[in-house]
Amino acid sequence: MFGRRRKKSEKPETGASDEFETEQGANEAAGEQKDAAESAGGERVKLPPVPRPDGPWDIEEVGDPSTGRVDLGGLFVPGVEGMELRVEVAGDAIVAATIVLQDSAIQLQAFAAPKREGIWDEVREEIASGITQQGGVIDETEGKLGWELRAQVPVQLPDGTNGVQVVRFIGVDGVRWFLRGVISGQGAVQPEAAGLLEQIFQDTVVVRGDSPMAPRDPIVLKLPEDAQMVPDGVQQETVEEGSRFAGGLDKLQRGPEITEVR
Repeated sequence: MFGRRRKKSEKPETGASDEFETEQGANEAAGEQKDAAESAGGERVKLPPVPRPDGPWDIEEVGDPSTGRVDLGGLFVPGVEGMELRVEVAGDAIVAATIVLQDSAIQLQAFAAPKREGIWDEVREEIASGITQQGGVIDETEGKLGWELRAQVPVQLPDGTNGVQVVRFIGVDGVRWFLRGVISGQGAVQPEAAGLLEQIFQDTVVVRGDSPMAPRDPIVLKLPEDAQMVPDGVQQETVEEGSRFAGGLDKLQRGPEITEVR
């Protein structure tokens, strides 16, 4: 079942700038417009992407995207000391990257999107519907990066018993692209512990390219030129200089196959 949305206080923080208040007001108005349309007959209101003053970034919005970041082709992902980077595939294409940091992880996946319309509202509803149909529980709430889903997903534990995995779905609409993050582990159970993962998400650079793509087509990734596939337990010393997160990688791995890409 859907949880009730929990909106942030309408009272601005002390010292908040006019720009922040304007953006916050626009976001609230967009939410009210969407709710009004749904109550009026269920028709979706197509809204343009909201501003991204703190990222994630389009390739045209940064100078040298490779500074402090790992080049995955369709994404430039910030390097963080002690992190493990895994790539995930659908068929023969690399479509997602997962950053594991201590007891938390975030999966990053970019998709093509319309030029003048955001798709996160629509995608969020579809994710929520799919999880609830599986017997899971969804809470839609407003976080640091805007509207997100906090989900309890039914899973089968290694011993064969049934359990629940807590995950967070975050998303941001960009310039003809949409970036989705799926946070798991401690960063999902305790969102206040996911600050660094959220910063990684925000500092990611998306390379949409100029080729025609249908909305929701995944933006294909690639391995870094000097990357080597290594098994679990073998460390690879690859350090990226200049990251504002004190960059570095422990190892690059191929993650599990993806059976469905939404």
